[in-house]
Amino acid sequence: MMSKNILCIGESSGSKWILVMLIVTLMSMNCTETPEIPKQEVSTLATITEPVERDYAEIKNTGILRVITSYSSSTYFLHRGIQAGFEYELIKNFAKEHELALEVIIIGENENPYDLLNSGEGDLIAASYTITEERKEVVDFTRPYNLVDQIIVLSEELGQEPESITDMSSIPVTVRRNSSYYVKLKELQDEGFDLTINVVSDDMDTEALLFQVANGTYSATVADDNFFQASNKYMDGLVKGPMIAENDTIAWAVRKNAPDLITKFNKYLYKHFRFNNEGVPKRSAFLNVLRKKYFEGSTPVADYFTPDIEVQRFGGISPYDSLLQTVASEFDLDWVMLTSIAAQESKFDPNSESWAGAVGIMQVLPRFSEIPLESLYDPEINIREGARILKEQMDHYSYMDSTSQWQFALATYNAGPGHVADARRLAIDHNDDPNDWESVSKALLRLMQRKYYQHARYGFCRGIETVRYVNEITNRSNTYEAILALSQSRNDSYPGVLGFKTIN
Repeated sequence: MMSKNILCIGESSGSKWILVMLIVTLMSMNCTETPEIPKQEVSTLATITEPVERDYAEIKNTGILRVITSYSSSTYFLHRGIQAGFEYELIKNFAKEHELALEVIIIGENENPYDLLNSGEGDLIAASYTITEERKEVVDFTRPYNLVDQIIVLSEELGQEPESITDMSSIPVTVRRNSSYYVKLKELQDEGFDLTINVVSDDMDTEALLFQVANGTYSATVADDNFFQASNKYMDGLVKGPMIAENDTIAWAVRKNAPDLITKFNKYLYKHFRFNNEGVPKRSAFLNVLRKKYFEGSTPVADYFTPDIEVQRFGGISPYDSLLQTVASEFDLDWVMLTSIAAQESKFDPNSESWAGAVGIMQVLPRFSEIPLESLYDPEINIREGARILKEQMDHYSYMDSTSQWQFALATYNAGPGHVADARRLAIDHNDDPNDWESVSKALLRLMQRKYYQHARYGFCRGIETVRYVNEITNRSNTYEAILALSQSRNDSYPGVLGFKTIN
């Protein structure tokens, strides 16, 4: 899956504003080629209008929930290799409650999120979508989980601060055609307000437009108030203008033929966001923490856009990209998969220790290593030792195809060779293929039941953790690959600067 865009820092460590200016200049060069308002005002949001049959039962059966989102500071992004974002954490918590692995599908260049949803590539769109009548024609929406105000954001260079929409007649407002902001501006025009709408390519996003407004390339754009609040912490030159829409409801988009999935989502969201008898929104402690983290406090977002020296130095997925690439090459392993394992095991913390005694970035168990314990806290030694153990497992399953090799090697790395051997024997007992990961996954789950584990050589195994471990690492690796592919694509267009994408 080709992904949307990622912001990466190049090798030079210039100031934040130099980076912003470079982004703005390059993106504005791209966007001013076709500034005309499209002649066709009717938007076809989706080409796939008959959604596939995949409701909650099918999702539960596969064990994987696939979320379609964009790579942006308000939805999903990598911070030092760790997955983060308001939307990501909110849906991740749902997946955890329902014992599902979460796979992130990043919207790729020229990809339609509604088509991705209805074709079955993903199961929901979680990207801070405003509920609009146009969108309701092609998808259903969950109950809301947030309220936002749409506000006009102006460039400080204008030297004007309009107090109301009526003061905007001489200031063009730049938005994308596929955004809810465009729909609202058109409604205001129909109501008689004198507004000039400047439509840019749908490849532009709210963050990119805000950068260009801050730079003075455009006079004004529209953003959600919470997004402006977060952006204003790492962008200079923005001025909050008049509000054009109040209390817009934000929700997840789901296929129209997935009523059980919507019901599950609605029950979950009701716990975290609902209205009291007076119509005042009430949020759970969990949701308030997320809002403070990503919008009000915005520490991860601010760190993401104003990276410290270490982050500027590594620039890619994690602080250890170069080391992981070197070690992976030595052991003939996929470095992206190795990186995904490190993220899962320790979040790249070299001092990490587990309750079972595993230590370091790759969470190596000292009893399975000849390396002295104190040396396993050294990142290079730990990564190399983890890679060595993984390589042994990969070689053990060398008669399998690459995908199966990784699945069984990961399961062995997590649960140990004894439990995996028990699961394969149990699969045979049930006339299943011991070389098929899906069959062995079922056997691992059976090893949590007394009637099975009491006869197993290595006893009880919390198989659900191992199955989820394999799924999550595989899915994260796919996401990393998509982000890297997008990074390369954007870098080819804008050398040294990589963009990012968001949806409103």
